[in-house]
Amino acid sequence: MSEPLPDLIARFQIKQGFFRKELVEAGVYSLDSYGCVMKTDKIFNPGDTLVLDLVMDMPFDEIRAEGITGLITEKRKHCSNFFYSIDFSGPVTDDSSPTSEKLRRIRDVLSKKQSLKSRRSPGSVSGVRQSA
Repeated sequence: MSEPLPDLIARFQIKQGFFRKELVEAGVYSLDSYGCVMKTDKIFNPGDTLVLDLVMDMPFDEIRAEGITGLITEKRKHCSNFFYSIDFSGPVTDDSSPTSEKLRRIRDVLSKKQSLKSRRSPGSVSGVRQSA
């Protein structure tokens, strides 16, 4: 996993004491209908649950899949950051939910962006990953 997916971030809040919350933005390195991999310097453990928004920046608007509940299943250290594998759960796994529709749209746009990128760079097929 060398580069984050283009124009996509995971946004979530973590508690900082009793009354304060910190808004965190993390790069997303992999995304499919079952989960994602993100990179952040925040510390979590496998088994922790996270509620996140996936936000794709578009030229005139954003595509937002909000309130996605995920279970952290794997943690890998990379320098001062961590890669976290997150399995989605809840309404996002129901194909007819609005969040599931937005997630599908984000994956479709990503797929198009990555295929355009691979066509532009000669001989480069790295970074292109088809999702289910």
